[in-house]
Amino acid sequence: MSEKVYVTGVGMIPFAKPGTSASYVDMGAAAIRAALNDAGLRYEAIEQAYAGYVYGDSTCGQAMLYEVGLTGIPIINVNNNCATGSTALFLARQAIVCGAIDCALVVGVEQMAPGALKTVYTDRPAPLQRFADVMKSIQGFDDNAPRAAQFFGGAGQAYLDQYGIAPETFGRIAVKARRHAAHNPYAVFRAPLTLEEVMASPQVFGLMTRFQCCPPTCGAAAAVLCSKRFARWFKLDSRVAIAGQAMTTDRPESFGSGDMRRLVGYDMTATAVERVYAEAGVGPEDIDVVELHDCFTANELISYEALKLTPPGTAEKFILDGDNTYGGKIVTNPSGGLLSKGHPLGATGLAQCAELVWQLRGQAEQRQVDGARWGLQHNLGLGGACVVTLYQQQ
Repeated sequence: MSEKVYVTGVGMIPFAKPGTSASYVDMGAAAIRAALNDAGLRYEAIEQAYAGYVYGDSTCGQAMLYEVGLTGIPIINVNNNCATGSTALFLARQAIVCGAIDCALVVGVEQMAPGALKTVYTDRPAPLQRFADVMKSIQGFDDNAPRAAQFFGGAGQAYLDQYGIAPETFGRIAVKARRHAAHNPYAVFRAPLTLEEVMASPQVFGLMTRFQCCPPTCGAAAAVLCSKRFARWFKLDSRVAIAGQAMTTDRPESFGSGDMRRLVGYDMTATAVERVYAEAGVGPEDIDVVELHDCFTANELISYEALKLTPPGTAEKFILDGDNTYGGKIVTNPSGGLLSKGHPLGATGLAQCAELVWQLRGQAEQRQVDGARWGLQHNLGLGGACVVTLYQQQ
């Protein structure tokens, strides 16, 4: 894709615990207005809009966007599990690259209920049934534990079994997440945690304790994308461009390998990032800051290697050496990530986008990564989909 697409505006609202937020309509509209204000554009300039959410009825996107304007533009509603926000971003970028439009607005939102994720429709085949069946064949199924924790906890156990790392290594990721989130006014959990507190919190499944699992969250984030000529016409901020992007889904190896890591998306991530590096003409050694999908500490750890940030089998050293934080090689999840910022499913991909845009503009305040020029985003959804996006400072 030779056409450059710029992220000219981003917006986000503070994330909140279920039951304490505004409605999804108000949250989405607030994030949209913030992104438009950041871009310096009126809603009338937008040619298409993409709205992402997981737990919502059809045309929730229209309900949010109608609060901002009634211009008759196409509004596309997107649902791709936890990769929803970045899937919407992927579609908007495609529309601009292909020349169909010059400017798009993307919004992601979620108004969640307390507690673990549950199946909504029980009178039809569950989309994750194939995944659940494979997981059961590999490690069994615990009726008393949240399903998502079993998927990712099993992946973490598979890594520990192969490389013999300490269980506390996973806990250190949660400690780092809270330390980063302390400087993020949008994050749900900003209070620091010690490693002892993380490891002593109630067990959820296997290696995963409560503080190693992302919380159900409500929130919204948005972005305005445009072409180079559109940015010139309207004299818009063109400091951040998408240098590479790829979306992948599962292949047979996800289900036939007998490896929980591959079942939860390791291969999708590895394939997507290889395509992104190739498109941008850079490698992992060039990356300064990463927002990756840390729904559980186990997924952050295995994603270090899937994203090529550290060689296979070295994730523990990467963590112990402090190479995943400020002063190390690559600052991962300066926002606090899903673990501490929160994980409103449909909004996460756009929240990651906003954080990286702020980082590359030098607007991240106390979270700022010095000299950040390349920002990598990783957004994963079981079911499955993975979107990796690389942002470049111009």
